Amino acid sequence: MNYILFDGPSRNNLLPFTYTRPVADIRVGILTIREKWESYLSCTTTTVTEDYLADKYPMVEMEVNVMINASYLPNEGLVAKIKTLEENQAIFQGDDVIAFFAVEGQEDIDFDDYKAIEFDGDVLKIENTWDIFSKNGDAIKADFELITEDRKSETISETNNLIAPENIFIEEGAKLEYVSLNATNGPIYIAKDAEIMEGALIRGPFALCESSTIKMGAKIYGPTTVGPFSKVGGEVNNSVIFGYSNKGHEGFLGNSVLGEWCNLGADTNNSNLKNNYAEVRLWDYQTEGFAKTGLQFCGLMMGDHSKCGINTMFNTGTVVGVSANIFGTGFPRNFVPSFSWGGSSGFTTYLTKKAFEVTKIVMSRRGIEFTEQEEAILTHVFEETKKFRRE
Repeated sequence: MNYILFDGPSRNNLLPFTYTRPVADIRVGILTIREKWESYLSCTTTTVTEDYLADKYPMVEMEVNVMINASYLPNEGLVAKIKTLEENQAIFQGDDVIAFFAVEGQEDIDFDDYKAIEFDGDVLKIENTWDIFSKNGDAIKADFELITEDRKSETISETNNLIAPENIFIEEGAKLEYVSLNATNGPIYIAKDAEIMEGALIRGPFALCESSTIKMGAKIYGPTTVGPFSKVGGEVNNSVIFGYSNKGHEGFLGNSVLGEWCNLGADTNNSNLKNNYAEVRLWDYQTEGFAKTGLQFCGLMMGDHSKCGINTMFNTGTVVGVSANIFGTGFPRNFVPSFSWGGSSGFTTYLTKKAFEVTKIVMSRRGIEFTEQEEAILTHVFEETKKFRRE
């Protein structure tokens, strides 16, 4: 069977992260959503997403296909039901379509003509940006079981202080000495070639992905994920870093999500709780206003390629778009549009020529080319988000 992951109605709720990737390529837990589905299905998947992303994330259609809503995270019960789908059948949870059977060239889908199969089991759904960190603990636990089943951890050096070591898994090439790992409240997973420097204190659930680094003396509270090729220091609580991003110095990051290729300057701090303990509101790209989250704790949402200078202070519930550059004293406003340059005293447009010069340098330091394909995606984002900037 050919499986295709589609963005679904949650795509706009997951901006700014879905400006530069399909919903399927959001990281939550240890793996991206796509990696989870491919592991459960034992096959590769392709994607239905926005046209400007389709060159990088193409769809491969065959004679018969199963379309899966990428907002839903797989589990054994859901995958078993999806594998039984036949023509003119669709799986629902309430009014939401989780998956449906489609034939090649079928453009108009009328679910009134489909046999509706209700899925009444438990399932995690990522439909808002804050779900990425608030559901990260459950996602880490599920991924940990998936990845480590019937496998044995590498031996952990006796210099480390381990609490609940049965919930700790270390991959080949990982380095850690004189580190405290407490997996009482959730598993700890350290991926291939990752490093935790001496003096770090870590509480699970926690995932350190491939070739990432935790700096000396860092304090990490779960549930937290540090994506591949990232560096993290200071204090972090219940946050997700997608990958290739750095928070290398002291400062607090809490109840937050960072995309790829982000960099937080030394002593950057974010607030994750309002002084009056009120519900946090976040910028909503659809209504173009601030919307309730239902959360008391919510910090920073930062899109890909965005950066901030030293001593930056972010207010509770701040949304930063793609390729923004923030610096200076005081608190920048709670919504920083994509391709903005400035801080609390005001912003100007961060022109693509300057932004791309930086992006090329940053990516080349990791041995990755800034391609014409990537440039075209970011150029589209620049144009699409122009209405949010004060020119």
